[in-house]
Amino acid sequence: MVRDQEIHDHNRQQQTDRGFHASNSESVELGAVARDSSEINLLRHHHRNQNQNQDQNQDQIDQEDSIRLHEGKTATSEQYPGSMINPKTQSTVTFSNNPMSMGVDVEKGEGGNDDNGDRFQGRRSSVTLIDPSEEELERMGKARPEIFSNIFTEAGFIFAIVMSQILTEFFVSGFNVLLPTLIKAMDIPDSVSVWPASSFSLVVGATLLVFGRVADMTGGYPLYIGGLSWLIIWSIITGFSQNTNMLIVCRAIQGFGPAMYLPSGVMLLSNTYRPGKRKNIVFSIYATCGALGFFYGILMSGVAAQYINWRWYFWLGAISGGITLAAAVLCVPSDVHESRERGVKMDWLGSLFIVLGLALVVFGFTESPHAPHGWKTPYVSVLFVIGWLSLGVAFYIEGWVAEHPLLPFDVFHVKYMKSFTIALWFFFGCSGVFLFYGVNFMQEEMGASPMTVVAWFLPMLAGGIGFPCFLGLYLDKVSGTLLLLICNAAWIVLAVLFAVANPESTYWRYVFPSMICATVGIDIVWDVSHIFITTNQASERQGLCGALINSILHVGIAVLLGVADIVNDQVSRHKGQLESYRAVFWFEFGCAVVSGVLMVFFVRIKPQKSELTVDEKRMLEERRARQQEAAMSATQQQPVEGGEQGEDEKKRRR
Repeated sequence: MVRDQEIHDHNRQQQTDRGFHASNSESVELGAVARDSSEINLLRHHHRNQNQNQDQNQDQIDQEDSIRLHEGKTATSEQYPGSMINPKTQSTVTFSNNPMSMGVDVEKGEGGNDDNGDRFQGRRSSVTLIDPSEEELERMGKARPEIFSNIFTEAGFIFAIVMSQILTEFFVSGFNVLLPTLIKAMDIPDSVSVWPASSFSLVVGATLLVFGRVADMTGGYPLYIGGLSWLIIWSIITGFSQNTNMLIVCRAIQGFGPAMYLPSGVMLLSNTYRPGKRKNIVFSIYATCGALGFFYGILMSGVAAQYINWRWYFWLGAISGGITLAAAVLCVPSDVHESRERGVKMDWLGSLFIVLGLALVVFGFTESPHAPHGWKTPYVSVLFVIGWLSLGVAFYIEGWVAEHPLLPFDVFHVKYMKSFTIALWFFFGCSGVFLFYGVNFMQEEMGASPMTVVAWFLPMLAGGIGFPCFLGLYLDKVSGTLLLLICNAAWIVLAVLFAVANPESTYWRYVFPSMICATVGIDIVWDVSHIFITTNQASERQGLCGALINSILHVGIAVLLGVADIVNDQVSRHKGQLESYRAVFWFEFGCAVVSGVLMVFFVRIKPQKSELTVDEKRMLEERRARQQEAAMSATQQQPVEGGEQGEDEKKRRR
């Protein structure tokens, strides 16, 4: 019996010394068994001894050493073929290449598949997590996610998601070109002329965070489908608007559609693609579609206004939405099951005050220039104050009351996140000011027709397609900080060109270079910001990331456009319309400078290379901590030579 115990101890020591790396072990990838799971189910399969006591102890180690996938749920062979299952725990290790994959060492055992899908033979396996090399991460970052059986399915998925960007830009940018026609057709008074455009952005910006959390709770798929369906229905209804009030209300209700599908679309993209070149390229395509949507919007609005009827602008948008909806139903995989198992909760009280506060503050900025007595108008000042008080209450609830805050403060604990967020707010706000007042300046001061404006924006289309696609190939080599500085410089030049232009200015001297600067600024910043923010947050917060980025965009546009409207109103009363336009563009210049200063001194973004996801990094840290704790525990339990236990051990061995 003593001899058997010594052999058993010797075998256990050999197993520990070689770290579960047998001579015939091979490194394979451990894929997550779900596309967007927040944790990866790693189970160490240790060698079992015939001794029953050792089996029980080893089972306890297995249980402590596993990292659960779906809040304690385990996979089965029926769910995920090509997996190796522990016959005692029925837990699964799946060998695949997908967005959450990482390297493990596997000693070949009885049953299982290698990374090529081939069956291998041997004993039950021992699996240990290792840090994958840079080459392995690079390879995984380039590989097609396993959720797609072929390139055509992946292409359909990408088309269905990036079309959301096109549709949003269609109804934001295109409407600015259509607005002068609507003002004449509906006899819209100057006091409310800004609301058909602002009501859409106001609703989108105020509700994005709420719908982003709903996406994290229920999955991106149902919210994406629901948002597209909502947009289609209300686009058709808006086309039948009979008066100004109906137009404003319909545009506001229409805004709930993008508020639903924008965060869920970003969530679906970011949870499908792991950090790496493939993700960079896909998000570059997403940014490119912003330029496509912008041009598609102004083109269709110009055609509708000049050749057909303004109502067809909305109906053409609804047709485009219908095509997108069909592609989404066919090609976008459902993530409902995985998302619900994460246990994400909603802070309803905080959500109420955030939505109320944002809506009333933006309303105050937008309405004050058109109210009878400006800020002195009672309903404007009262609602504006209530809005800020609501945001203060929401801040307190989110920080110290809510168990599951809508916008957790630790989202901004990522290095440079706070400064980057503020800089983006000013930058995106500038884009809204340029698109609204730039179009008006070209039409009213330079005498351009709607279709002429469309032609003048062609450089933005070409640059919007070229720059992001080229950038997607080199984001892993070029500093994000350098790219942001170039974008801010371009935006500053754009603002100066329009600020010094006059009605007699030529297109090639002022407008053309401005369009080049605009596309460099908007598209590249959009690309870099999406990749940086989504890559630095966990998978259960990807809906929140999409909501945060788009909230910065739409709230920034709504607020700064409201401030620009105040500047335009005050200057036009004393110096005329041309000087008021120049004042607005100098205001845009100031906002661009603030954004640039923040980027230069307070933001550093490294090249976006292939790396572990936030979930994988967290898992590695937890595993190392457990290993260190186990090592310390084993050291403390060793018998002390010379002590009573040591003497007993010596006698037993003799």
